[in-house]
Amino acid sequence: MDIAILLYDGFTALDAVGPYEVLSRLPEAKVYFVAKNKGPIITDNKILSLVADFELSEVLNPDIILIPGGIAGTLASTKDEIILDWVRTTHRSSQWTTSVCTGSLILGAAGILQGLKATTHWFARDFISDFGAEYVNKRFIQEGKIITAAGVSAGVDMALHLAKEIAGSDIAQTIQLLLEYDPQPPLDSGSLEKASAKTIEIAKGAVETLMA
Repeated sequence: MDIAILLYDGFTALDAVGPYEVLSRLPEAKVYFVAKNKGPIITDNKILSLVADFELSEVLNPDIILIPGGIAGTLASTKDEIILDWVRTTHRSSQWTTSVCTGSLILGAAGILQGLKATTHWFARDFISDFGAEYVNKRFIQEGKIITAAGVSAGVDMALHLAKEIAGSDIAQTIQLLLEYDPQPPLDSGSLEKASAKTIEIAKGAVETLMA
């Protein structure tokens, strides 16, 4: 499987790296980190960078497309016609088109989610309808060959589901074991339904600051 992971200024690292850790372990997988320009691409916290080894024009027929999310950088990418054209082009021939977190907004801006159910980060749930999609509060949701995942860590769940779809349960479970992915968080505030009102307000403020 040829797997193209889109990088752009301001993406969230785990959105890309979490699914990468799963999908790169598929049999005969080859991963391409792609961007408008080769080189280091800065993440949303402006501390970490990942390196894009390929320009968009060099990877036009991947089997799997993965679009990570972010905040201000993602919103900018929803208006970037070079990125949107690449998403539309690769989606036409892909076997699977996927997103993590607010990466679904990029899929939506490319016209791919019209009339479909989709998920995204809880903070962006009201934005998804702007692109003709119906928000669903799930860790991930599959609509044909399109799979959208909720915020950040949900990308690992989505990738394991995709690994099962592609290679079967035995390989997917083996990947899960190799990653020792067995979530037992020490806190219980990982969703709007579980978090306190105080925690939600602090989180909203943090996101709004990053959007400024």
